[in-house]
Amino acid sequence: MLYHLYDLQQTMLSPVRLAAETVQHLFSHPMSPMSYTRIGRAMAAGAEMVERATRRYGKPAFDLPFTTIDGAPVAIKEEVVLSKPFCDLLHFARATPSDRDDPKVLVVAPMSGHYATLLRGTVEGLLPDHDVYITDWMNAAHVPLVDGVFDLDSYVDYLIEFLEFLGPDTHVIAVCQPSVPVLAAVALMSADAPDTAPRSMTLMGGPIDTRVNPTKVNQLAANKPIEWFERSVVQNVPPGYQGFMRRVYPGFIQLSGFMSMNLDRHVGSAMKQFNHLVRGDGENAQGHREFYDEYLSVMDLDAEFYLQTVRIAFQEHALPRRTWISRNRPVDALAIRNTALLTVEGELDDISGVGQTYAAHELCANLPADKHRHWLQPKVGHYGIFNGKRWKSEILPQVRGFIRDFR
Repeated sequence: MLYHLYDLQQTMLSPVRLAAETVQHLFSHPMSPMSYTRIGRAMAAGAEMVERATRRYGKPAFDLPFTTIDGAPVAIKEEVVLSKPFCDLLHFARATPSDRDDPKVLVVAPMSGHYATLLRGTVEGLLPDHDVYITDWMNAAHVPLVDGVFDLDSYVDYLIEFLEFLGPDTHVIAVCQPSVPVLAAVALMSADAPDTAPRSMTLMGGPIDTRVNPTKVNQLAANKPIEWFERSVVQNVPPGYQGFMRRVYPGFIQLSGFMSMNLDRHVGSAMKQFNHLVRGDGENAQGHREFYDEYLSVMDLDAEFYLQTVRIAFQEHALPRRTWISRNRPVDALAIRNTALLTVEGELDDISGVGQTYAAHELCANLPADKHRHWLQPKVGHYGIFNGKRWKSEILPQVRGFIRDFR
């Protein structure tokens, strides 16, 4: 019912959005004398804020046509190399000589409401020195029921298939939520066929053991019974979508949770954007647009995946307690003996607390000491781990050096 009301609200807001677009164009058009006055800029700014607040944001593009290698621009072509109902394995093919031997990297994007393009900065930073692939997860609302359900075990199965497809010379990087299934996939591969496991895995800001330094997000997941989540946030996809009648955790519900966690910050950011627009500060205004174009673009998650993730990772702590059974296979990181491990945490992370990702080292106790590394980045929160200036200047060099040491 909530999903139907959301769609109805979007439909009812369409006239408001169209009116706001008209006002924005009228008061910002270079041929309009009003566009050069403070009142005109204020009218255009207000109209833009209304239009953006009522817009339905679709899936963004990666928009990475070039990278720079050895000081020269190199063209990038996106190509899907393996397609599954809930995920495409996307390759950023660089127009480099065939004999260039850069490490092959699989970036596992979080399936946590945002699209894989949230990691645009991560991919952009890796491209000059790595052959980059990424998991491009599908919006569950667009996956027909005939394709079955997708749960956390399915996620692990997908990762194993992707890693086997790419080969044992692959280095895998998990950002946030996928740290748990990536560690599980590598553990299962190491137990079944050690030669197929990736060379290294980098876990960044992930909830490996949320009993350590729990955050508000962890506490919410742990303190509510699983029935509460199923009753409160799971919805059926309404008519008009390919995934009609699929049970999902809607992206708009998760977005409201994201926004409420830092409401003061978002309101303050909106006020700053209004002032940027009135002053004609185009550079800062465009930076705000780009961030929120990405932040407000959300997708639905299959309900089985969401509920199983809450139960396994946040309530039962099945991975650190070594009690997780996936498809009748015990998931135990003690099986990992060759895949080097790097964990990265942010000092100010309020989603995955400091120590939660580091816990992976204790789980991988059979891994030789020289294959364990950890990096705690000062003065960054969750998103700063994989995006922004500190990612590029301080964290990326650690990841790049680690991968090259174990290639």
